[in-house]
Amino acid sequence: MAEKRYHSPLDSLISGADKALRVIAGVASASRPTPAARAPDATLDAAEQRHSAGLMRVNHVGEVCAQALYNSQARHARSDAMRAQFAQAGREEEDHLAWTAQRLAQLGSQPSLLNPLWYAGAYALGTVAARLGDARSLGFVVETERQVEAHLASHLDKLPPQDAKSRAIVEQMRIDEIAHGAAAQALGARATPAPVRALMAAMGKLMTATAYYI
Repeated sequence: MAEKRYHSPLDSLISGADKALRVIAGVASASRPTPAARAPDATLDAAEQRHSAGLMRVNHVGEVCAQALYNSQARHARSDAMRAQFAQAGREEEDHLAWTAQRLAQLGSQPSLLNPLWYAGAYALGTVAARLGDARSLGFVVETERQVEAHLASHLDKLPPQDAKSRAIVEQMRIDEIAHGAAAQALGARATPAPVRALMAAMGKLMTATAYYI
């Protein structure tokens, strides 16, 4: 039987800092091939290319935030089941991070210059949620994923119809987010209060409006 390895608080701190630096620096590896590989190429004019890039930059920021949220919530989770759930979801979200970064490069653009700020803010929110207990933390995940899924659905309406590669990525991300929310709900999520939901929506709108351009 393999001996279980215990990590000291310093080990956890170093690991968390390493993850943060990798995410902010744009270092991400996907465990699944990008859905864009199955989609046909399309010709976009300059305005369409800028628009697709702006939307994909927003989606990339969302994945930076997802990494921060799941990292912080996993670190402060109170049960092994919670930590395992956050770790699994975080790995799938890293696929999204890699896919959106690759698509941004294909569109001749770059990630948000404010990624360090987005990561720090999301990490703080995740820590607060985790400190409220596992049920509240899971409820925060459910509400986050609900809002993200709606946001991705809106991008499917906004992306140029012929941009099949971006659309394929966004659709797979949407499917994964629904699954993450359902998994959190099944673990015993407690509903997030309405004022908190409203605050989350307002912060999401601010992030979206900013990241589209910067």
